[in-house]
Amino acid sequence: MKDRLLSKRRPLITSPLEWQMTAAPVPHPVIPVLAERGGTQLQAPRPTLLVDTREQHPFNFSRFRGWFAGVEKKALPLGDYSVAGLEDVCVVERKDLSDLVHSCTVERTAFIKRLRLMAQHPHRLLVITSTLSQVKSPYGHTSVDPNRTTQFLIAVLAGLQVPFLCSETHELGEEFVGSYLYQVHLYHWLESHDYGRFLSDNDL
Repeated sequence: MKDRLLSKRRPLITSPLEWQMTAAPVPHPVIPVLAERGGTQLQAPRPTLLVDTREQHPFNFSRFRGWFAGVEKKALPLGDYSVAGLEDVCVVERKDLSDLVHSCTVERTAFIKRLRLMAQHPHRLLVITSTLSQVKSPYGHTSVDPNRTTQFLIAVLAGLQVPFLCSETHELGEEFVGSYLYQVHLYHWLESHDYGRFLSDNDL
């Protein structure tokens, strides 16, 4: 009898194969991460986010007012986004799918030159406002092989060590980039004030 009851008892956690993933992003946090030492929160200053003046369809960071001291438009020497005072340390380049395909083909030489310059920065990130499956799927506006674009990105990652991030929506891209720049600033502040490069004891 006991064995039959055990056999009918449902597992506490279902198999990952039975999970149904739904696209329902939760609202962004009040602050991306907190820095603590000995259980006491450190009062780190908020960074100023920089947006390149030549960015045609810039991310909108207005809903992240609690994250930044301000958002300024400035002609950046490289990339589309950075942090004030850390322009030579951090660079973020944004591409939508059509711009990415164009940069990988028609403007390939110039794009690779920019990526090599990005690779010289300690913090660099290529953000694509498209899903990876869209990057890998046929393009309606050109005959370019999607494999060419996909392998280009992997070569950039493996050869130049410039990581890339695909964002399903423009809004998620805004949040990811905002959080990335916030955390680059925070880690830099922690190191420069002799707190070490970690957020809290025995943690990241």
